[in-house]
Amino acid sequence: MLVLGIDTCDSTASCALCSESGAIAEFSFVTERTHSQVILPLVKQMLSHTGHTLSDVDGFAAISGPGSYTGLRIGIAAVQGICYALDKPCAGVSALEALSFNLCPASHSDPAAAVFMHARQDLYYFAEFCGGERQCEDQIRSADSITEHLASAGKSYICLGDTANIALPENCITASPLYSRRSAASLCFAAMQQGFSDPSQLSPDYLQPTKAEKDLSASKSEQ
Repeated sequence: MLVLGIDTCDSTASCALCSESGAIAEFSFVTERTHSQVILPLVKQMLSHTGHTLSDVDGFAAISGPGSYTGLRIGIAAVQGICYALDKPCAGVSALEALSFNLCPASHSDPAAAVFMHARQDLYYFAEFCGGERQCEDQIRSADSITEHLASAGKSYICLGDTANIALPENCITASPLYSRRSAASLCFAAMQQGFSDPSQLSPDYLQPTKAEKDLSASKSEQ
Protein backbone atom coordinates (compact mmCIF):
# COMPACT_ATOMS: atom_id res chain seq x y z
CA MET A 1 0.00 0.00 0.00
CA LEU A 2 1.26 3.47 -0.92
CA VAL A 3 0.24 6.39 1.32
CA LEU A 4 0.96 10.07 0.69
CA GLY A 5 0.79 12.39 3.69
CA ILE A 6 0.56 16.19 3.73
CA ASP A 7 1.27 18.27 6.83
CA THR A 8 0.67 22.04 6.78
CA CYS A 9 -0.54 22.60 10.34
CA ASP A 10 2.27 24.99 11.34
CA SER A 11 5.22 26.87 9.80
CA THR A 12 6.64 23.67 8.28
CA ALA A 13 5.28 22.39 4.97
CA SER A 14 5.97 18.70 4.51
CA CYS A 15 4.90 15.66 2.54
CA ALA A 16 5.92 12.02 2.51
CA LEU A 17 5.35 8.88 0.49
CA CYS A 18 5.37 5.62 2.46
CA SER A 19 4.58 1.94 2.13
CA GLU A 20 3.97 -0.57 4.91
CA SER A 21 7.68 -1.42 4.87
CA GLY A 22 8.95 2.13 5.37
CA ALA A 23 9.33 5.68 4.11
CA ILE A 24 10.09 6.07 0.41
CA ALA A 25 10.56 9.84 0.43
CA GLU A 26 9.92 12.84 2.65
CA PHE A 27 10.26 16.52 1.72
CA SER A 28 10.05 19.17 4.42
CA PHE A 29 11.03 22.79 4.94
CA VAL A 30 10.12 25.80 7.05
CA THR A 31 8.48 28.47 4.93
CA GLU A 32 7.25 32.01 5.44
CA ARG A 33 5.19 31.76 2.27
CA THR A 34 1.56 30.63 2.22
CA HIS A 35 1.40 26.85 2.37
CA SER A 36 -1.11 26.88 -0.48
CA GLN A 37 1.68 28.16 -2.75
CA VAL A 38 4.23 25.52 -1.86
CA ILE A 39 2.64 22.25 -0.80
CA LEU A 40 1.38 20.92 -4.16
CA PRO A 41 4.62 21.81 -6.01
CA LEU A 42 6.45 20.05 -3.17
CA VAL A 43 4.29 16.94 -3.64
CA LYS A 44 4.87 17.05 -7.39
CA GLN A 45 8.64 17.28 -6.90
CA MET A 46 8.64 14.39 -4.42
CA LEU A 47 6.66 12.13 -6.73
CA SER A 48 8.92 13.02 -9.65
CA HIS A 49 11.98 11.95 -7.68
CA THR A 50 10.40 8.63 -6.70
CA GLY A 51 9.03 7.79 -10.15
CA HIS A 52 5.44 7.64 -8.88
CA THR A 53 2.28 9.52 -9.81
CA LEU A 54 -0.74 10.51 -7.76
CA SER A 55 -2.65 7.65 -9.37
CA ASP A 56 -0.19 5.16 -7.89
CA VAL A 57 -1.11 6.23 -4.35
CA ASP A 58 -3.67 4.07 -2.55
CA GLY A 59 -4.56 6.49 0.25
CA PHE A 60 -3.88 10.07 1.27
CA ALA A 61 -3.52 11.59 4.73
CA ALA A 62 -3.65 15.09 6.19
CA ILE A 63 -3.21 16.53 9.66
CA SER A 64 -6.73 17.28 10.88
CA GLY A 65 -5.69 19.28 13.95
CA PRO A 66 -4.82 20.84 16.18
CA GLY A 67 -2.73 23.59 14.63
CA SER A 68 -2.91 26.76 12.57
CA TYR A 69 -6.47 27.40 11.39
CA THR A 70 -5.35 28.40 7.90
CA GLY A 71 -2.65 25.74 7.67
CA LEU A 72 -5.05 22.94 8.57
CA ARG A 73 -7.58 24.07 5.97
CA ILE A 74 -4.90 24.21 3.26
CA GLY A 75 -3.70 20.65 3.89
CA ILE A 76 -7.21 19.24 4.17
CA ALA A 77 -8.38 21.03 1.01
CA ALA A 78 -5.38 19.73 -0.93
CA VAL A 79 -6.00 16.13 0.13
CA GLN A 80 -9.75 16.33 -0.46
CA GLY A 81 -9.26 17.84 -3.92
CA ILE A 82 -6.85 15.06 -4.95
CA CYS A 83 -9.08 12.32 -3.52
CA TYR A 84 -12.26 13.60 -5.15
CA ALA A 85 -10.48 13.92 -8.51
CA LEU A 86 -8.93 10.44 -8.36
CA ASP A 87 -11.67 8.66 -6.37
CA LYS A 88 -9.21 7.77 -3.60
CA PRO A 89 -9.75 7.38 0.17
CA CYS A 90 -8.10 9.57 2.79
CA ALA A 91 -7.52 9.91 6.52
CA GLY A 92 -7.38 12.84 8.91
CA VAL A 93 -4.85 12.30 11.70
CA SER A 94 -4.27 14.26 14.88
CA ALA A 95 -1.00 16.21 14.86
CA LEU A 96 -0.32 14.83 18.34
CA GLU A 97 -0.90 11.25 17.26
CA ALA A 98 1.32 11.68 14.21
CA LEU A 99 4.08 13.01 16.46
CA SER A 100 3.72 10.02 18.81
CA PHE A 101 4.61 7.73 15.91
CA ASN A 102 8.13 9.17 15.94
CA LEU A 103 8.68 7.25 19.14
CA CYS A 104 6.01 4.62 19.63
CA PRO A 105 6.73 2.31 22.60
CA ALA A 106 6.35 -1.34 21.73
CA SER A 107 4.30 -2.39 24.74
CA HIS A 108 2.29 -1.07 27.65
CA SER A 109 5.18 -1.94 29.97
CA ASP A 110 7.33 0.70 28.24
CA PRO A 111 7.14 4.41 29.17
CA ALA A 112 4.09 6.21 27.85
CA ALA A 113 4.53 8.98 25.29
CA ALA A 114 3.33 12.42 26.41
CA VAL A 115 2.99 14.72 23.40
CA PHE A 116 2.88 18.52 23.48
CA MET A 117 2.23 21.31 20.97
CA HIS A 118 2.25 24.95 22.02
CA ALA A 119 -1.14 26.55 21.42
CA ARG A 120 -0.88 30.11 22.74
CA GLN A 121 0.52 31.86 25.81
CA ASP A 122 0.58 29.27 28.64
CA LEU A 123 -1.67 26.77 26.87
CA TYR A 124 -0.61 23.54 25.19
CA TYR A 125 -2.26 20.83 23.15
CA PHE A 126 -1.63 17.55 24.95
CA ALA A 127 -2.28 13.82 24.58
CA GLU A 128 -0.90 10.50 25.87
CA PHE A 129 -0.11 7.30 24.00
CA CYS A 130 1.09 3.93 25.31
CA GLY A 131 1.99 0.78 23.42
CA GLY A 132 0.97 2.56 20.23
CA GLU A 133 -2.55 3.22 21.55
CA ARG A 134 -4.18 6.50 22.51
CA GLN A 135 -4.77 6.94 26.26
CA CYS A 136 -6.82 10.16 26.14
CA GLU A 137 -8.39 12.53 23.66
CA ASP A 138 -6.45 15.57 22.48
CA GLN A 139 -6.77 18.32 25.08
CA ILE A 140 -5.81 21.96 25.52
CA ARG A 141 -4.40 22.59 29.01
CA SER A 142 -2.18 24.99 30.91
CA ALA A 143 1.48 24.09 31.48
CA ASP A 144 0.91 23.82 35.26
CA SER A 145 -2.08 21.53 34.76
CA ILE A 146 -0.05 19.22 32.55
CA THR A 147 2.82 19.14 35.07
CA GLU A 148 0.43 18.20 37.90
CA HIS A 149 -1.23 15.52 35.80
CA LEU A 150 2.05 13.86 34.80
CA ALA A 151 3.46 14.00 38.35
CA SER A 152 0.40 12.25 39.80
CA ALA A 153 0.01 9.61 37.08
CA GLY A 154 2.20 6.99 38.75
CA LYS A 155 4.09 5.98 35.60
CA SER A 156 7.02 7.07 33.44
CA TYR A 157 6.77 9.23 30.33
CA ILE A 158 8.85 10.04 27.30
CA CYS A 159 7.92 13.61 26.35
CA LEU A 160 7.80 14.77 22.72
CA GLY A 161 7.17 18.14 21.15
CA ASP A 162 7.16 21.63 22.66
CA THR A 163 8.45 20.83 26.14
CA ALA A 164 11.00 23.65 26.64
CA ASN A 165 8.75 25.83 28.83
CA ILE A 166 7.04 23.05 30.77
CA ALA A 167 8.37 22.03 34.19
CA LEU A 168 8.47 18.28 33.68
CA PRO A 169 8.36 16.13 36.86
CA GLU A 170 10.98 13.50 37.73
CA ASN A 171 9.00 10.67 36.15
CA CYS A 172 9.45 12.28 32.70
CA ILE A 173 12.36 12.27 30.28
CA THR A 174 12.59 14.48 27.21
CA ALA A 175 13.09 12.84 23.84
CA SER A 176 15.86 13.97 21.51
CA PRO A 177 14.93 17.03 19.40
CA LEU A 178 15.10 14.74 16.37
CA TYR A 179 12.07 12.83 17.67
CA SER A 180 10.19 15.97 18.71
CA ARG A 181 9.84 17.29 15.17
CA ARG A 182 6.64 16.12 13.52
CA SER A 183 7.23 13.97 10.44
CA ALA A 184 4.99 13.56 7.41
CA ALA A 185 6.19 9.94 7.28
CA SER A 186 4.89 9.40 10.81
CA LEU A 187 1.58 10.88 9.61
CA CYS A 188 1.46 8.20 6.90
CA PHE A 189 2.09 5.35 9.36
CA ALA A 190 -0.51 6.72 11.77
CA ALA A 191 -3.01 6.84 8.90
CA MET A 192 -2.26 3.23 7.97
CA GLN A 193 -3.05 2.15 11.52
CA GLN A 194 -6.17 4.32 11.73
CA GLY A 195 -7.62 3.42 8.34
CA PHE A 196 -9.05 5.44 5.45
CA SER A 197 -12.50 6.72 4.51
CA ASP A 198 -14.34 8.91 2.03
CA PRO A 199 -12.90 12.44 1.60
CA SER A 200 -16.23 13.92 2.69
CA GLN A 201 -15.43 12.69 6.21
CA LEU A 202 -12.22 14.75 6.42
CA SER A 203 -12.64 17.92 8.48
CA PRO A 204 -10.50 20.09 10.79
CA ASP A 205 -10.50 19.69 14.57
CA TYR A 206 -9.16 22.95 15.98
CA LEU A 207 -9.65 22.19 19.71
CA GLN A 208 -10.19 25.90 20.36
CA PRO A 209 -12.52 28.53 18.88
CA THR A 210 -11.57 30.10 15.57
CA LYS A 211 -11.17 33.88 15.32
CA ALA A 212 -14.59 34.14 13.68
CA GLU A 213 -16.16 32.19 16.56
CA LYS A 214 -14.36 34.39 19.12
CA ASP A 215 -15.54 37.55 17.34
CA LEU A 216 -19.12 36.26 17.23
CA SER A 217 -19.02 35.38 20.94
CA ALA A 218 -17.63 38.81 21.82
CA SER A 219 -20.29 40.50 19.69
CA LYS A 220 -23.08 38.59 21.44
CA SER A 221 -21.69 39.41 24.89
CA GLU A 222 -21.72 43.14 24.05
CA GLN A 223 -25.37 43.10 23.02
